[in-house]
Amino acid sequence: MKTIGLIGGMSWESTAEYYRIMNEAVRERLGGSHSAKIVMYSVDFEEVRKLHFEGNWVEATSLMIDAAGRVERGGADIVLICTNTMHKMAEDVVASINIPLLHIVDVTAEEIIPFGFKKLGLLGSTFTMEEGFYKGRLKEKYGLDVVVPAEAERKVVDNVIFEELCLGEIKDSSREQIKKIMERLIDNGAQGIILGCTELPLLIKQRDCPIPLFDTTAIHAEAAVDYALRD
Repeated sequence: MKTIGLIGGMSWESTAEYYRIMNEAVRERLGGSHSAKIVMYSVDFEEVRKLHFEGNWVEATSLMIDAAGRVERGGADIVLICTNTMHKMAEDVVASINIPLLHIVDVTAEEIIPFGFKKLGLLGSTFTMEEGFYKGRLKEKYGLDVVVPAEAERKVVDNVIFEELCLGEIKDSSREQIKKIMERLIDNGAQGIILGCTELPLLIKQRDCPIPLFDTTAIHAEAAVDYALRD
């Protein structure tokens, strides 16, 4: 079994889900008392959050590069950035290490392709929904078109993520708001919806949406197990 490297803490609530999913998947596949081999470096999310809102992506990139190096030196065979937004600097991280980076967009697209969908709704942080690093990769590499909520709704989603879910707060009222936003994405042609924030699956489940949801946390974590157990 290979060792999975995690850059976590963004937020720790979703990183805990990565840890749970990967260990459960290894136990299910190998049986007995087997669990995943994992090296994790967990950042202080307040530092990352501050850099986000300052727009200081240079310093944020340096932080991710440093974290990836720590994970690699810890013995990891592959590294995962346990958040969608920080894939904004994925290419810089790849250039700084000697092990593969498992890109969350790539494994999510690979999950979508068998469905034959061409238009996907995307929910995530404002950065993920508005900037090209995520939507652009889906379009250019996989031919997938993306529809996002209107500006006011993007602010609602972003607020739920950063002011509630990242603080461990799960609110029924916010779930209802997100459900209505998903309904409008469907009205705008979405055939499936990407939960493009690793905290959103803490709030939104498949039962909350009439079309397929793509949980990037679970997809990313399970793809890492596939890699770790591959001969």
